[in-house]
Amino acid sequence: MLDYVIRGGTVVDGTGAPGRVADVAVGGGRIVAVGEVPESGAHELDAQGLMVAPGIIDPHTHYDAQLFWDPSASPSNLHGVTTVIAGNCGFTLAPINPEDADYIRRMMAKVEGMPLAALENGVPWTWSTFGEYLDRLEGALGVNAGFLVGHCALRRKVMGAERGAEVATDAEIAAMRALLADSLASGGLGFSSSQSRTHSDGDGNPITSRHADRREILAFCEEVAAHEGTTLEYITDGCLDTFTDQEIALMVEMTTTAQRPLNWNLLTVDSRSPEKLARQLEASSAAQKAGGKIVALTMPTLVPMNMSFLNHCALFLIPGWGEVMGLPVEERMVRLRDPEARRRLNDLAHAEGAGVFRRLAGWGNYVIGDTFSDANKGLEWRDVAEIAAERGTEPFDTLLDIVLADDLRTVLWPKPTDRDDATWALRAQAWQDPRAMVGGSDAGAHLDRMCGSNYPTAFIGDCLRQRRLVPVESAVHMMTGQPAALFGLRGRGLVAEGMRADLFVFDPATVGSAPARLVHDLPGGSPRLFAESIGVVRVLVNGVETIVDGHPTGALPGDLLRSGRDTVSVVPGST
Repeated sequence: MLDYVIRGGTVVDGTGAPGRVADVAVGGGRIVAVGEVPESGAHELDAQGLMVAPGIIDPHTHYDAQLFWDPSASPSNLHGVTTVIAGNCGFTLAPINPEDADYIRRMMAKVEGMPLAALENGVPWTWSTFGEYLDRLEGALGVNAGFLVGHCALRRKVMGAERGAEVATDAEIAAMRALLADSLASGGLGFSSSQSRTHSDGDGNPITSRHADRREILAFCEEVAAHEGTTLEYITDGCLDTFTDQEIALMVEMTTTAQRPLNWNLLTVDSRSPEKLARQLEASSAAQKAGGKIVALTMPTLVPMNMSFLNHCALFLIPGWGEVMGLPVEERMVRLRDPEARRRLNDLAHAEGAGVFRRLAGWGNYVIGDTFSDANKGLEWRDVAEIAAERGTEPFDTLLDIVLADDLRTVLWPKPTDRDDATWALRAQAWQDPRAMVGGSDAGAHLDRMCGSNYPTAFIGDCLRQRRLVPVESAVHMMTGQPAALFGLRGRGLVAEGMRADLFVFDPATVGSAPARLVHDLPGGSPRLFAESIGVVRVLVNGVETIVDGHPTGALPGDLLRSGRDTVSVVPGST
């Protein structure tokens, strides 16, 4: 008898081919047949009218910490995700010196928006090596999870607090390379790094990887080349706006040195500046000519993000705003009341030099969320532009008056400025461009600010019933077969005989995402944004049900993905 049979569903197999009605049989954690299956199963699902797809593979998450207190990787698991890639942007929890745990916690709280209380109360911090970190997760996962080795952890482990802001010596590079080699041999999926100016540690200083020079980064890429089934991920200033020639040259040299794909996050698309899209994709074209491979990650949905003048968010990253936003709260409030300071902040936000952050300067488009003072009663879920018109004040002054009345605690929801039809059409072109790939949810990070983990159901629902910019078969391929191929995942990403039974069964008439809501369920009582799924009938990980009718089963059948064992090398240009 088979373990599990899904009968009569429309199989969308992850290749992009048209869906077809078929049974899917599971035995021993693998798919053993796709077609007409006469044999019965210990468990059977009547999937008539439903679609059966491979489990979604999320290529850019930060579940490095959350998996210790939430091995299901919620809410990603609710939306069909069966495999996550973590350790991105150069930030990992290992390798680590015991005395550096507090530094790493505070850095993760600052750069990735993980509440410090959750990091302190929900993570054991009992490892030193990367292999020990992986061992703590093995056998205790509800999803399949693979982890890149982060640059910041390598530097902190070897160079410590004293040398973190320096260029590494040859001896230090050799020591870090040996540490990377040990981490990759233990199962690390590759190397990740950030040299973005937006990333600073818990003390407000540039993260240590920003001080790495070319020879250090390329030494790590040489080491990656020596290990089976590895990859690269890299973040730089240009990822936020427009790459410089120097950034493209380094990224090309990284992928050609490692002879592995390099992915970066995040490609934004706006019909008002199509030249930026073309420029960002030039990096991929340059890599291809040189014998490498660079892939831009881009989201297929608009991810709502809330903001605040109290806690670190994108507003703090507007060039020139740090002088005010970095002040203690009381001093910050004094400056925000000063008309001259207001004028300067407004000018800086609208300046050409603000780059991508100029999108934040449409003050009238902010929607007021939660408020905390009598003065702001009745303002919730109203536009600042509407309130400003009533008061006869400028939108920026209106916004600051509101947040000051709340001692800066006001929750702000900026309306997306890039939701026009022309931009959506341009996005659809980008999704289908071989130089880009759908992904970039940041799931597990910025927990109370954004919720990108629901993109699979939101995207599929959009393809089936709303904009219909691409066929559902293409959308599924973009989120399954394509990332599986990029990372060289063995036996995943397709519904086919012999593949791992990571399966996602959904109702095409209803599949989608509920709105995100704030819940207080993290260790220490910290809040996060959480979105339920709609129309998700089953999710199987390695043949075991993890979601039944939208609800988790509590099963932990996930694999800890280790390089070489669970991945193969993807060598650019090879056939």
